[in-house]
Amino acid sequence: MKFTLIKLRLNIASILMMTCALTACSNESTVAATHNADITNGAELPVTTSYHGTASVTQGEATVDIPSLYDCQNGRSSPVGHIKSTDGKTWTVPADVRFTDTNFPFASDLNNPCTGAAYSSASEALDALDPSDIIEIDADGDVITAYVFTDNYFEMYVNGIPVGKDNVPFTQFNSNILQFQVTKPFTVAMKLVDWEENSGIGSEQNRNNAYHAGDGGMVAVFKDANNHIIAKTDENWTAQTFYSAPIRDLSCAIEQGTLRLTTECSTEARDDGSQAYALHWELPRYWYIEEFDDSAWPNATVFTNDDIGVNNKSAYTDFVDIFDSPEDDARFIWSSNVILDNEVIVRHTVN
Repeated sequence: MKFTLIKLRLNIASILMMTCALTACSNESTVAATHNADITNGAELPVTTSYHGTASVTQGEATVDIPSLYDCQNGRSSPVGHIKSTDGKTWTVPADVRFTDTNFPFASDLNNPCTGAAYSSASEALDALDPSDIIEIDADGDVITAYVFTDNYFEMYVNGIPVGKDNVPFTQFNSNILQFQVTKPFTVAMKLVDWEENSGIGSEQNRNNAYHAGDGGMVAVFKDANNHIIAKTDENWTAQTFYSAPIRDLSCAIEQGTLRLTTECSTEARDDGSQAYALHWELPRYWYIEEFDDSAWPNATVFTNDDIGVNNKSAYTDFVDIFDSPEDDARFIWSSNVILDNEVIVRHTVN
């Protein structure tokens, strides 16, 4: 099925977008924390008794609404839940995604243990693509091929048009290939989610701990019809955080301008982390369209392969000629905290 879409450049959208400035989407709040001395392992929550910042604060695990969005042999469950913050807002965790939305196309497999896709090379995967799956944004545009590896989940827009989403929300680890037709310049916007098993507190069963904070990370390479790299993930992308957890000490989270920093927060795994806190920020309207102003957002933070831990994942290592090109090496990107920041929006304009 071919998705033929008309590129919209609506002044109305731009006007509406201006009414939701980045700092207006959430108001600064002070949240009194409830002292809890019933946490095991000799640790108490919270270490501090107040939080000063622009996020909404939740504590404890969310109510699970969907036990798992997707089932994969030897993969983790991918639950979706909801939780109410101290300011009365209700949040979808780990993120409000469009995984079940049939109007948002799935990206094709590059490597996927869940479906059995295991191409020996990127060129073999490219040859297997159906030309009818190319997302047409501009009829007179060039066909661009994107190669993506995400820990764990992504949704990609180009000039506001959905062009591909991850087909595995959590694990097993997979990589994707997708194509779209567009003229330059064009803007890529992606919602990235580090999934969680313990809904609402950003943790999973791992390394003999029931509440282990997982990590994120995304790398992407964009090539033209001549197989030339025209864009890749690096520090020139912007990245903003919208959900951070688990947070044990609310005083560790600080803000500097538009930077939402949790780099001083503990990432230590716990046998009981069920009463941890989480920080939530509302996504600005129209964050995915090309006209959205992200000039005040922080630049993405880059991470090494060792930081993300991909050297034992075939979905990445089978395609190092793409992701680790000696001539134009793509970098893993995320917000400033690849462990605690679980929902991140990244953007980049390709000129």
